[in-house]
Amino acid sequence: MDTLLTLMPLPLLGICFGITLLAGIVKGVVGFAMPMIMISGLGSVVSPELALGGLILPTLVTNSMQALRQGPAAAWHSVRRSRIFLMVGVVFLLFSAQLVTVMPVWLLLSVIGGPVALFASAQLLGWKGELPGGPSRKLEIGIGAFAGFIGGLSGVWGPPVVAYLTALGTEKHEQMRIQGVIYGLGAFALTGAHLVSGVLNAQSALFSFVLIVPAVAGMWIGGSLQDRIDQALFRKATLFVLLITALNLLRRAFFG
Repeated sequence: MDTLLTLMPLPLLGICFGITLLAGIVKGVVGFAMPMIMISGLGSVVSPELALGGLILPTLVTNSMQALRQGPAAAWHSVRRSRIFLMVGVVFLLFSAQLVTVMPVWLLLSVIGGPVALFASAQLLGWKGELPGGPSRKLEIGIGAFAGFIGGLSGVWGPPVVAYLTALGTEKHEQMRIQGVIYGLGAFALTGAHLVSGVLNAQSALFSFVLIVPAVAGMWIGGSLQDRIDQALFRKATLFVLLITALNLLRRAFFG
């Protein structure tokens, strides 16, 4: 802790704890948005590199919790079901993680935020958004590649995954589990990728480690709330959080 306090004062660390707790609560309710909230919130008070390093271990732990909530057998079923998405996503994530220092941030954020904001707005206004003919292998590969690419650059790859699962009308418990599996395996890949890129170093790893506590506490609170809501409310909550996070990404892209 003394080493961490040389990195930032105690009040600032408390703010980081609060941001992470909020991110954990939201993730516990809808299954995603922790990296988006953390990179946005932490990035407002610490450097972008430290914010990205800080979200890695809390994301890894909470996604593992989410994936295994219905047990290993259910999680393995989701792995098999999503194997193409996962393999493509991990390849693109490992590649794009090495581009963190060269790609313009505004371009990255606008590419993520724009399409997702349009999708969530249309859904909330009544557009059903069903995929013609249901899911397809080409669409799964395309979304997996896009999600992995932006995930390696920003630590955020939830929006295209959630938009895809929502368009498929996935049942809430299955959607939570699939998200946990996809994000969990992605978090393992992200950890390895940023050990190589240098984003996860001695200081950021310590910062990330202490943020596990508020992240897990938030997940527990959010999970208790999620168990009490029905499928329709879950869908609306998911879309609302998706819209807010997408608009925030656009704000950061164009206004800093």
